Amino acid sequence: MQHCLLKTWDTESNYSANIKAEIEEYMGHYCWKCGQYLANEKFSGKGHARHICKKCMAEERAHRRQILKEKRERGEIPELKLKPVSQEVIDYVENEIIPRYAAFDKAHQESHVRMVIEQSIKLAEHNPAMNSDMVYIIAAFHDLGLVNGRENHHKDSRTILKADEFVKSHFTRKQIVTMGRAVEDHRASNQKKPRNGYGMIVAEADRFIEADTIIRRTIQYGLANYPQLDRAGHYQRTIEHLNEKYGPKGYLKVWVPWSDNAKNLRKLHVLLTDRKRLEEIFNRIFDEENE
Repeated sequence: MQHCLLKTWDTESNYSANIKAEIEEYMGHYCWKCGQYLANEKFSGKGHARHICKKCMAEERAHRRQILKEKRERGEIPELKLKPVSQEVIDYVENEIIPRYAAFDKAHQESHVRMVIEQSIKLAEHNPAMNSDMVYIIAAFHDLGLVNGRENHHKDSRTILKADEFVKSHFTRKQIVTMGRAVEDHRASNQKKPRNGYGMIVAEADRFIEADTIIRRTIQYGLANYPQLDRAGHYQRTIEHLNEKYGPKGYLKVWVPWSDNAKNLRKLHVLLTDRKRLEEIFNRIFDEENE
């Protein structure tokens, strides 16, 4: 191989394109597990250092996960659990934060923030390493920026969280930065992936996808912000909003693979094609909200 690599040295003391291609062809490693000689691109970063190819690395990781699962099932490894939220955090949120939601529209009042808190903790239980107090505070603060209107509420919510004296006295500066980013990234219209795991949790919790709940919140928001519309107008607005946000080409993104949102979103897609059933649900909820 050596004489092949030396045969086309050019006048400027650089390897020619042919030589470079030959070098790239011969650059690689043997995988110690399967024994194949493979190009560098077939090795991941950690796998490259260990000389184990991507395929064998994936098989090895799957095998380790299966062993851990079996050990947990046999009780040989204790099941890790999310640390309970501190009572001090719960009391502060109950007394000082949740009451602020009473000033917002019906789609963003106490029932909504409690739902987001509950769903956030439920999702975080899949990752026991998360700080449960941070998860709780993020969920509680996520919509406080609505006090200044909806357009920039995600940014205003971050500002409110960062300025809160309780937050500043109970969390480190680094934790506050993480929580602030999570709050700012929660908005459904945000097309970029949240910058950290806490942001993905609260964003997913805020997207709680259940047909009746979504339609009710859409109607509630419409009644509060478009009082001039009649029933037909609210129905048309609801259909447009559902398709724009939740439809097959909607802007809503599902970030957490273990949540129920992906499955429920597919169910909602089916409902959006059944206009008769959709109209029945709309009329029932619209009447309930106008009683």
